[in-house]
Amino acid sequence: MSAEPELIELRELAPSGRIGPGRTRLERANALRIAPCTARNPSQQHVPGRGHRFQPAGPATHTWCDLCGDFIWGVVRKGLQCAHCKFTCHYRCRALVCLDCCGPRDLGWDPALERDTNVDEPVQRETPDLSQAETEQKIKDYNGQINSNLFMSLNKDGSYTGFIKVQLKLVRPVSVPSSKKPPSLQDARRGPGRSTAVRRRTSFYLPKDAIKHLHVLSRTRAREVIEALLRKFMVVDDPRKFALFERTERHGQVYFRKLSDDEQPLKLRLLAGPSEKALSFVLKENDSGEVNWDAFSMPELHNFLRILQREEEEHLRQILQKYSRCRQKIQEALHACPLG
Repeated sequence: MSAEPELIELRELAPSGRIGPGRTRLERANALRIAPCTARNPSQQHVPGRGHRFQPAGPATHTWCDLCGDFIWGVVRKGLQCAHCKFTCHYRCRALVCLDCCGPRDLGWDPALERDTNVDEPVQRETPDLSQAETEQKIKDYNGQINSNLFMSLNKDGSYTGFIKVQLKLVRPVSVPSSKKPPSLQDARRGPGRSTAVRRRTSFYLPKDAIKHLHVLSRTRAREVIEALLRKFMVVDDPRKFALFERTERHGQVYFRKLSDDEQPLKLRLLAGPSEKALSFVLKENDSGEVNWDAFSMPELHNFLRILQREEEEHLRQILQKYSRCRQKIQEALHACPLG
């Protein structure tokens, strides 16, 4: 990995009729393809991945399949997760996993130092509304404290631009298209639903401690930062599989807080100052255990209801079958007993 930080420029486009109110769209920069170092040769696609020890995922597992990219959900029968590398997939996808297990991922965390707070429930921080003069002074103070050329700049309309650094701490693999043909600009603009159009996928593990600097607007939201990072590296996983976290150090303890979709990372950066201990950003898996059903479309929700109905019918059938066998054995024992 190059020692120089890679800059990702996010340019705001003129809104079109297809974009909802208050939403902005980010242009895709020239993407760099990451060569999957652990991917197999296409002629060996059906060779099962080695080293995995899959077991049923826990009841709080609500996430996306690392193989097919579809959402994993159920009440009784959830997906499978490797006990070593945390690769997570549907039961139906288990036989198709070709990626070898990388073993437990050491991402440099110190369990004695880091503790997650407010991870399961995103809490939006109260940020003060700064006047034009206050914003200008904050930017001047910020630029005076940094030792690089990653300055913030005030625009004529009152917004400002600057850089945020995002550390990628992903335990599970990510997926890119296995086709050699890169996606077109129209494909990149289709938004979060693009993963359903890509069925041929190649999975690999990102190097630990991967860090990217992004040049963003003050009104760029956390969700747009995640989508831009995925587009940059042609990752076809659903953006909802990931979450942007705020990391702070206080009194020798490290805390994480999951940012809500609409929070503005650059504004948080300006208010906290340039100190990495006061604030830094980390991209992690969005394994909160709770499902934000409002984030799904109507067809997806109808499909989940069908899945729930089939799972309920199968579970009831198994229960009735179990009691029927038990009843039959008791009746056989009664018939075998001599009268009197």
